[in-house]
Amino acid sequence: MKNVHIVPHMHWDREWYFTTEESRILLVNNMSEIMDMLENNPDYPYYVLDGQTALLEDYFAVCPEKEEQVRRLVKEGRLIVGPWYSQTDEMVVGGESIVRNLLYGLKDSKKLGNPMMIGYLPDSFGQSAQLPQILNGFEIERVIFWRGVSERHGTDRTEFYWEGSAGSKVLTQLFPLGYAIGKYLPIEKEPLKERMDKYFGVLDRGATTNEEIIPNGHDQMPIQKNIFQVIENLEELYPERKFFLSRYENVFDILEKKLDLPRIKGEFIDGKYSRVHRSIFSTRMDIKAANARIESKITNILEPLASIAYSLGHEYHHGLIEGIWKEIMKNHAHDSIGCCCSDKVHFEIMARFVNAEERTDRLIEFYQRKISEGTPDIDNTEKLVVFNLLPYKRRETLTTSIITKKEQFKLLDSKENSLNFDILKKEIIDPGLIDRQIVHYGNYDPFVKYTISLEKELPAMGYEVLYIEESDSVNSIEKEIASDFIENDQFKLWGNPNGTITLLDKASNEEFSEILYLEDVADDGDEYDFSPLENDQPILSKNEVKATVEHIQNSYSGTVKMAYEWRLPKHLEERKNGKCSGKIKVNLEVKLPKHGDVIELALQVDNRCRDHRTRLIFPTSIESQFSFADNQFGTIRRAVNDQAMDVWEKEDWDERPDTIFPFLTNVSLSNEQRTVSVLTNSSREYEIVGEKSDCIAITLFRSIGVLGKENLVRRPGRPSGIKLATPDSQMLRDIRLEFGLVVSEGSIDQVIPAKHAKEFLTPFVAYNQMGYNAMKLNKAEIVSSNRFSLFTQKNEQIVLSAVKKAENDEKLLGRFFNPSQNNESLQLDGVKSFKFYNLNEEPTNSNKKELTANEVVTIDLNK
Repeated sequence: MKNVHIVPHMHWDREWYFTTEESRILLVNNMSEIMDMLENNPDYPYYVLDGQTALLEDYFAVCPEKEEQVRRLVKEGRLIVGPWYSQTDEMVVGGESIVRNLLYGLKDSKKLGNPMMIGYLPDSFGQSAQLPQILNGFEIERVIFWRGVSERHGTDRTEFYWEGSAGSKVLTQLFPLGYAIGKYLPIEKEPLKERMDKYFGVLDRGATTNEEIIPNGHDQMPIQKNIFQVIENLEELYPERKFFLSRYENVFDILEKKLDLPRIKGEFIDGKYSRVHRSIFSTRMDIKAANARIESKITNILEPLASIAYSLGHEYHHGLIEGIWKEIMKNHAHDSIGCCCSDKVHFEIMARFVNAEERTDRLIEFYQRKISEGTPDIDNTEKLVVFNLLPYKRRETLTTSIITKKEQFKLLDSKENSLNFDILKKEIIDPGLIDRQIVHYGNYDPFVKYTISLEKELPAMGYEVLYIEESDSVNSIEKEIASDFIENDQFKLWGNPNGTITLLDKASNEEFSEILYLEDVADDGDEYDFSPLENDQPILSKNEVKATVEHIQNSYSGTVKMAYEWRLPKHLEERKNGKCSGKIKVNLEVKLPKHGDVIELALQVDNRCRDHRTRLIFPTSIESQFSFADNQFGTIRRAVNDQAMDVWEKEDWDERPDTIFPFLTNVSLSNEQRTVSVLTNSSREYEIVGEKSDCIAITLFRSIGVLGKENLVRRPGRPSGIKLATPDSQMLRDIRLEFGLVVSEGSIDQVIPAKHAKEFLTPFVAYNQMGYNAMKLNKAEIVSSNRFSLFTQKNEQIVLSAVKKAENDEKLLGRFFNPSQNNESLQLDGVKSFKFYNLNEEPTNSNKKELTANEVVTIDLNK
């Protein structure tokens, strides 16, 4: 006999085409009905609250009196909560974000009772290959999801072990028909049988046991009050099956006893049986770029600064940092960060990012200030404290600002040696902007803000104080030299009149000509997916534009500035008719530091055209069958061409398997001789293109005006979402994006693009302590040295992911991962002993210092 587990639940999108406030009103109503049913009907045993605690945070904010009742029902095991904070996306959300999502979700769940220890992701648009390792890091050994799997992964079963890196695995229950097949089950027998007959054929084929699941719920769906009558009718219609209310754990308990379940590996982004929306990674690039930028600031700047400050004796403000994480994690739900929402919701999402970035920036400044004010003073000097927040010594170029009243000044290092620097810019600052108390007492003498550039070697994970001292020498603005090219030790680089760049590798004398051009095509799609226009041909900027080009070289870097207007079709109708009355303005700044491997790119596009997709093309001259991109805590190899493209229509896939892929910080093409990598602090979507598959195409933005359409070229059939106009998603605005380019000798395992990306995203940062500040603080009593290093990592092939104070302990924790395919040894100086912790910050018995490919570890950094 088949046992059919009917699991009551509601899938809770906090926002989508509706706002968070609209869903909160429904939430209050639904929660009252759920708790009433659980309290007054002992035959109604369980209810699953979608695996996320953010909805309870919303609920308690307006119904605090209900918290005790919820806590009691959770402790009784009837109201099932956790383990996530929000229903996270897995494709364009960073590893630390997913870890903190579980960390805070479990923390909040445990305050109420025992959390559901299942990686429950019923609607995420694809599954990361690293999820088993992340889940195991929280002692979660079970997972439920829907999208992305097909038979070519190695099984046609819906129950299997999903294996990840470092020996990780999770027992998987697939929803082959989604999380909503049991929504609004009809009580009338004929429609009930008609519907269930369709389901049981699929469920029976995929099941490995006699246990099957009917999730009884849907998006924002209220509890089905007549479910008992429905069950009576089901038992009458299907006497060979037993129907009962249940929970997911009951099925897993039985599955765990099977010894012969299939084992499969990898990421799941196939759109055969469910849509994964492979081109959603570039919808609303302003929102996507904000997320990338803020994730980087938190993990690469804020938390390391907070850790250094804590090690010196200052307070680590867990509450402030958790608040920032939760603010951005509200945006990490699949629909929110996917940006397949209404315009009104996108305004809310961006407002959260603006809020989170302001909180991040101010807390960064606060920690810099606390550290600076505790360092030694020299008479009549001000300070510039410069931080290196990577765990190895670095020499880098720093461009920063000094605000002072000194008419002439010099810079001294911590040993009072004079330093060379260039002044690039000078501007007068009103004293009221520095501290309004100054002008309150009648002092209107202006300050001067100097933009300076210098080169400095800094200690590992630490800082050095530079002193700003009066000087007899006159400070003059450095005259930047205009020339026909810029160069450093490794490259010579110049801009071309058609808006491209030519790059000469000095060591090999190989020239990369006409790189960094734009490609524009029509986009007849929606917020979920790019869709090409029939017979449309790409328009290439290098064939169309005439750019103004300026080369500037100073002592510490060279810069190429290019600007051009590009005539494009104003909308789809013009594109169909071969007209070009629209235009976009492009400004590209290419910076080449004196030392360092990364060529820095800052791109600003003023978009004034609709319904199109614009990409930045990086020709590499590397013919490859595979691309290499990062995912959470590792590197994934993907085929440049997908064989399923030849059969997807014949096999009736839900979505065409175009090789449009996500990445987080780096993507590369590589052979034995050379690796070319694109680094990002903004766009996280790429495709390998070109006749020889040797060009990396990074999507800059998509301009579309509808939430969901039907019958797209890449996605036949019904609309995804709903047909709703979203004019703000046309992106008629300035779009600012940041990238890096690295050209390295050797194969990908020899050059480690993840290391370059970490350095690109962790520049030196500086704090100017000038003796004035509008925000008053009592002087810190903690005294620290003028040069400091927290710890040193000796093997630089391993990449630091995070350094932070433990949530419930006095320890500082460091998280490291191995992005290469070779085993690498973790070697640290300044660490007392290697004590290992899991991702939930609980001690483990491991003492293994050698990391296998894509393995992540967390250790105690205390000295």
